[in-house]
Amino acid sequence: MIARRELRIPIFDLGCGAGAATIEHELARAPGVLRVYVNPANDAAYVDYDPALTGPAELATAIERAGYRAGAPAEDR
Repeated sequence: MIARRELRIPIFDLGCGAGAATIEHELARAPGVLRVYVNPANDAAYVDYDPALTGPAELATAIERAGYRAGAPAEDR
């Protein structure tokens, strides 16, 4: 059984839907990511992930690889 955690990561200066798609693509490529949704209306990424394969710091780094600045990740719900 896969362990699953939910994380919310703020994204600074996201702006538009095109940026959201770029970030979603980069996060989806990270090992252990089960589901990802980026909401440009509230400048945040929501990620379901397997903590045995990745963690908050690695996911924030994926956002930065996409060219955006990530805020401090927080467990969601």
